[in-house]
Amino acid sequence: MSVLLLALAAGAVVGLALGALGGGGSVLAVPALIYLLGFTPVAATTASLLIVTATSVTALAAHARDGNVRWRTGLLFAAAGIGPAMLGGALAGRIPAGILTAAFALLAGVAALRMLRSGPVAEEPVTVRPGRAAAAGAGLGAVTGVLGVGGGFLAVPALVNVLGMRMREAVGTSLLVITVNSLAALATRAGAADGVDWAVVAPFVGAAILGAWDGKRLATKLSGRALQRIFALVLLAVAAFMLVDAVA
Repeated sequence: MSVLLLALAAGAVVGLALGALGGGGSVLAVPALIYLLGFTPVAATTASLLIVTATSVTALAAHARDGNVRWRTGLLFAAAGIGPAMLGGALAGRIPAGILTAAFALLAGVAALRMLRSGPVAEEPVTVRPGRAAAAGAGLGAVTGVLGVGGGFLAVPALVNVLGMRMREAVGTSLLVITVNSLAALATRAGAADGVDWAVVAPFVGAAILGAWDGKRLATKLSGRALQRIFALVLLAVAAFMLVDAVA
């Protein structure tokens, strides 16, 4: 299969995940860029931020129209993570590629298991304490900067399990968090973007944006609990694959 077709197929899957689940875009984009398209881990994390930022903005607009974005909480959560994300982005280039891959896999696995073991998702809106939202956002921002991820694969579990949001609200709000965190991390990687292969990344982004619209429509047909389980299983599978590769 040609590189262009691989980029289009991978982009469609990433967009579908972001649109339907509010996360998982980078967790899928990074291994696709490395294992299918031949990017180095550092180049893949930079490219994934570009892909996920553009796709998240598209998906965010779709979810916002349905009232599934908690703007105040999301902005506080994201704002608390900007500083840590920028610091993490500056440190990322000094961390060995194998450690980056292993850390990425372990965090994804922990998040997946936590979601699979959690109880029924909330059905009614809850009041979120600002201090808790800020603390969770700061931790997520640090992870975003170091690992080159938008944060949705950890933001959704945090919004559901730590802040008590309904799954549909967590999906929509996580897209706001992803957008802000990704832009902050990209600000520290401006030079690294010069080495990105745009002939691959551009079609990847285009397919991801189209896939995000399809993902949003799919999400409306699934229950919150079903979305949560699907999200967790996808993360667990990707985490297992990357961890095996990192230690091999």
